[in-house]
Amino acid sequence: MTPEQCRAARALLDWTQSKLAESAGLELSIVVDFERSLREVSAKRIRALRAALEEAGVEFIPENGSGAGVRFSKKKAN
Repeated sequence: MTPEQCRAARALLDWTQSKLAESAGLELSIVVDFERSLREVSAKRIRALRAALEEAGVEFIPENGSGAGVRFSKKKAN
């Protein structure tokens, strides 16, 4: 997950950075720093962020030549 995908996923869910941090069980500063690329965030913490977003219904679209992205999960929509 890229910082851009993280911001886009939060926008889809209408979540604040605080809401994501709480849902992922992480400190707010980790979300802020990751999304702004201010420091290296561990893979474990990025997985926790992604898992929280996926649990809320976001699906991550891998790089396919025209860029990576996010969308609502078809599984959650049903």
